[in-house]
Amino acid sequence: MKKKKGPIGSSKNKKLITSRRSFLQKSTLASMGMLLGTEMVFGNYFPANMIPVGLLESEDEFLVPGKHKELTVLNDRPINAETPPHLLNDPVTPANKLFVRNNGIPPKSVDPSNWKLTLDGESVKTEKTYTIQELKEKFEVVSYQLTIECGGNGRSEFNPPAKGNQWSTGAVGCPKWTGVRLRDVLNDAGIKDDAVYIGYYGADTHLSGDPDKVVISRGVPIKKALEAESLIAWQMNDEDIPALNGHPLRLVFGGWPASTSGKWLKRISIRNKVHDGPKMGGKAYRVPCEEVSPGSNVKDENMCIIESMPVKSLITYPKTGGLLTLGKPLKVNGHAWAGDLEVKEMHVSMDFGQTWQKATLNKRTNRLAWQQWEAVLNFPKKGYYEVWAKATDSKGVSQPMVVPGWNPKGYLNNACHRIAIKVV
Repeated sequence: MKKKKGPIGSSKNKKLITSRRSFLQKSTLASMGMLLGTEMVFGNYFPANMIPVGLLESEDEFLVPGKHKELTVLNDRPINAETPPHLLNDPVTPANKLFVRNNGIPPKSVDPSNWKLTLDGESVKTEKTYTIQELKEKFEVVSYQLTIECGGNGRSEFNPPAKGNQWSTGAVGCPKWTGVRLRDVLNDAGIKDDAVYIGYYGADTHLSGDPDKVVISRGVPIKKALEAESLIAWQMNDEDIPALNGHPLRLVFGGWPASTSGKWLKRISIRNKVHDGPKMGGKAYRVPCEEVSPGSNVKDENMCIIESMPVKSLITYPKTGGLLTLGKPLKVNGHAWAGDLEVKEMHVSMDFGQTWQKATLNKRTNRLAWQQWEAVLNFPKKGYYEVWAKATDSKGVSQPMVVPGWNPKGYLNNACHRIAIKVV
């Protein structure tokens, strides 16, 4: 594993990044042009207090077991790593390019043949235990392509900074998942009329090493659990789920924060109340119920649980920083998704949002899968440009051009993704 110049998340690195951001934000258009090495075309429209994406700092490479060498590691205990946008160009995310978001230490040894899943809780009619083989034989096996995204994806753009892994844009993916419907298993055990929520428990170990301390135990309301696409999965893209992504068994809830999709799944509890496991309370995976001013101290009782993720999009081609010859059209493409909803329109801009060009948007493979889009741009003169992408969901809600409402933990940033292009 390669070494960074300073420890991950060290105060020294944070000070360097903060001072660099302050310098860049105070720079004039002329000095921005000098730093970029060319004129900043449409620079008069560039939003205040933003930094040209062409000047954002890059990260050194770390190697994550079983993953592409270019994944960026944000934390190594536990391992958390995101995928650069240009590596997410595949319609179906390859296993080695799916981000890693762990709260504890994955189990060191796994024997799928002896792995057991238990269903219990106040609202289960009959407590039951299943092996993976029994799940395969007893219930219909199905496959769906499902979008999975960390609730903190985009956290690095919040100001003042929010605590947690400083994800940029790469904590998202849309692989094909194979398993059984959660509702079939819940119905087999029996759901009482007072059921409200399900909560999961995994086999990962707490960072403290205490085997009795639960790392994370989240869940979803019964309504979400009973959707056709809510899965207990053992395969990703027709192969075993990677060790860091939950092998041999995990939950998958497309369109909701990935923290609801419990990994190394050992137990599901049917609850008669909102699940109260670790990282369900306080400010974990919650946002203020009403908008607050940046930096506010929000009381826990005024925080609401995140459910469906907001509309969002990503430019996956070309890679940011590309050079283009004047007069040559540029084809751009990427993905768009909208939590429980569908994306209805996709637009791109090359003048910092002053005008928008409609992109071609494909239909979803299935519900809760992301959608592919593409557009062709023609640049009027030589210089520096940014291509911005904006998706609109089936309720008419569009991505904001800049970071949306601040929250203490830096969740749900769905600001327009942007890449840098120099026309020469």
